[in-house]
Amino acid sequence: MDLINQKTKDMEQGAIREMFDRASAMEDVISLGIGEPDIHTDDSICRAAYVAMLEGYTHYTPNAGIIQLRSAIANETYLKGAHYDPATEVIVTCGGAGAISTLMAVIIDPGDEVLIQDPQWFNYVSQVEYYGGKAIRVPAYAENGFELDAKTISHYITEKTKALMINSPNNPTGRVISYETAREISHLAVERDFMVISDDVYNSLLYTGEDPFCIAEMPGMKERTVIIGSFSKSYAMTGWRIGYAAGPAEVIDRMTKCQEIFTACASSMGQWAAVYALKNPQIAEKIKDIFDRRRRLIMSELSKIDGLRFAEPQGAFYVFADISAFGLSDTEFCNKLLDEEHVVCIPGSPFGEQGRGCIRIAYTIEEEKLVEAVGRIKAFCDRLR
Repeated sequence: MDLINQKTKDMEQGAIREMFDRASAMEDVISLGIGEPDIHTDDSICRAAYVAMLEGYTHYTPNAGIIQLRSAIANETYLKGAHYDPATEVIVTCGGAGAISTLMAVIIDPGDEVLIQDPQWFNYVSQVEYYGGKAIRVPAYAENGFELDAKTISHYITEKTKALMINSPNNPTGRVISYETAREISHLAVERDFMVISDDVYNSLLYTGEDPFCIAEMPGMKERTVIIGSFSKSYAMTGWRIGYAAGPAEVIDRMTKCQEIFTACASSMGQWAAVYALKNPQIAEKIKDIFDRRRRLIMSELSKIDGLRFAEPQGAFYVFADISAFGLSDTEFCNKLLDEEHVVCIPGSPFGEQGRGCIRIAYTIEEEKLVEAVGRIKAFCDRLR
């Protein structure tokens, strides 16, 4: 008997995990690879969860999540302008990844095409393909700062196009989609009749003065948009696994039915902790300030490396640096850097063809280690030259 189905046989280990597996056998490794805040969850959020447990909130919740959290998501975040009904248009999920995978289970029929930016977090492709869809890569070019544009998107739309996935701020580039670009994308979505999935998990980490906006507020978009959010990056709550989706009631209803089958619900005490977090936005602001300081520091340090080029990251906590001047592929560069300097960076090519020749650097470590890591990268690059 063959115990494993073909879909999971075809799954491969991700580039990030592969690098960490190699690094685990080494000593004195500095990781610039993981997309996770090194900051611990604020004590007050932890206490809120503890109080919830003492008060008996240790049981299953409704499949869509507690109404207190759904109401806070709809009414106390940047989503409030889209006027989501927390009872029917918001679902709490097991992290942002849980929201995306559950959404794909709901919307994709075999052969449906989902447009995905290139470069982009590679799990999107796996999630689309696992549910029988086809991921179509839409290039975002370095000369345009890796921002998607509606004209390029239009060339990839077919009669099978079901949805466009956007992610702003972007993983791996740190690029933020401008309001004007979002408006052009919304016009295209309405004109060509496809969904937009807006993965906004980094949207509290904006560094260049913009306020987060919700594409669902644009004319004709609420009925064709699903917003994905998470507490992982904004509140340093990665291990709590609390995310959410907001979208059309019929989509959220089906996602709730799927969640009942897959996971029942998100963690009950985690949901109460998230309610507290949303009532205390200064916690997210403090985390943003920490990463902004690191962003400015790493740009200053990287600018000292001759031959390494990068665009200023506008959000998230990544620098996407071009290393093509050093005569190695991005995979070779990262492997040799790990072997020789014990620094983990992630090759750009797994994020898509447009990432080839680049590496993703996550500034998710304390400043002293950040300076040391970039110093090691500089020594490595100096030897290559």
